[in-house]
Amino acid sequence: MRPVSRREFVKIALAAPAGLSALGREVAVAEERPPRKRPNLLFVFPDQMRRHAMGFMNQDPASTPALDRLASEGRVLDHAISNTPICSPFRAMLMTGKWPHSTGVVINCYARPDGWEETEREKNCYLQRSERCLSDVLHDAGYATGHIGKWHLTKPKKPYVDPTDYGGYIWDSYPPPEDRHSFDFWYGYGCHGNHLHPHYWTGDAPKDQPIQVDQWAPEHEADLAIEYIRNIAGKYRDADKPFALFVSHHPPHNPYNAVPDKYLDEYRDRPLEELLSRGNVDLSLDEGPAAHAKRAVRGHFAMVTGVDEQLGRILRCLEEQGLRENTIVVFTADHGEMMGSHNRMAKSVWYEESIGIPFIIRWPGRIAPGRDDLLLSVPDYMPTLLGLMGLAGAVPSGVEGTDYSAALLGKSGARPTSAPYLSMRHDGDEYGARGLRTHRQTFVVRRAKQGEETILYDNEKDPYQLENVADRNAPLVSELRRELNGWLRRGGDPWAGM
Repeated sequence: MRPVSRREFVKIALAAPAGLSALGREVAVAEERPPRKRPNLLFVFPDQMRRHAMGFMNQDPASTPALDRLASEGRVLDHAISNTPICSPFRAMLMTGKWPHSTGVVINCYARPDGWEETEREKNCYLQRSERCLSDVLHDAGYATGHIGKWHLTKPKKPYVDPTDYGGYIWDSYPPPEDRHSFDFWYGYGCHGNHLHPHYWTGDAPKDQPIQVDQWAPEHEADLAIEYIRNIAGKYRDADKPFALFVSHHPPHNPYNAVPDKYLDEYRDRPLEELLSRGNVDLSLDEGPAAHAKRAVRGHFAMVTGVDEQLGRILRCLEEQGLRENTIVVFTADHGEMMGSHNRMAKSVWYEESIGIPFIIRWPGRIAPGRDDLLLSVPDYMPTLLGLMGLAGAVPSGVEGTDYSAALLGKSGARPTSAPYLSMRHDGDEYGARGLRTHRQTFVVRRAKQGEETILYDNEKDPYQLENVADRNAPLVSELRRELNGWLRRGGDPWAGM
């Protein structure tokens, strides 16, 4: 794989079967078209961004003017969570509307290097071709479907694209066309962290012919999203069809130094006490995860600001093309980032910094702006979006999520009282954690070799989750355990009733 110049890229793109055109930053104003019967969908989801990192939330000191504006124009779900806060399970739930044990994607899709024995769960952890996904339904309903960016639902296979050993795993994978679930425009990759020099596969390009780009990944992906929306001369999609475009940025995921300097400038001289201001971060620690956070936080928030700028560019393109009113825009993330809270980094745990994700949805004239406490779970995304798009009857029979489109449209109806938290292991279900997030509490049952632990936080009185009050609330613990078992039974989880 070698770097290609911009001129070479344009030649490759124009020759690709998917019909790529040259990337550009200028957005041409198109003539206004009458609204289509079905709305377009723009679904943008970066990787590893907690809900606290949006400026309008007044928690993390991140600068996000585009998200602040989107929040003022759309509905903000203040209690949205990532039920299994790691990448692949979130993506499988999003695409299938099913819980992790139903798809088999209970952990991340990766491979172990030669000489490392894989468990059965690791071998079989990928999105099956037999699943009927959101993109399949939309394609069959007459939508032009597009995917840009990270996929992370295909298991890496030999010969490995990028055999970099990161924590004993191989992450990057070539998603073959038959694994792309009816995305008729594809510009993506499996999973890699080279944000400043990303690579992608497009159309029917073989595994040994990725496009190598010398541009920050979210900026490059926003360029392409703008080109897709503009669709000059029909290069990207059938202009007579509504479109559903999914844009998946890897940042603000680590490595946190892989960000352009222009975004770092805003945070470079700000004191750590201001950046790591949450009451569960111990700034006195000089080693371990909390110390790592002190080195990483500037780069992380710089990435958040960079992703925000690219979102703003895409949203401006929608407006200039006359597509704002007839496009449902969703901004979310696959999980959060601990960033030193509870002396942890990354995700995979039940704390708010890990499970708490952004969720903003805008549909002018249909979804009223404001804040909402709807406890939307990730498997609900698929049926809810299809309900909004007039395709409730096309929801596959195996979907386990619930259509809450009526709630988003301001209509009366049942609303969930909790959302489950599910943390599975690569070696089976004997250990791990399961729990609930209600509007007020976080409840977790954790099983390890040392035994079982019950955790309960009152998030209203204790927003930083510093005090486990399970021992003082036995009746509430029993009630929440019964509710949790109901979720586990519905999701086919082997912990149900245990």
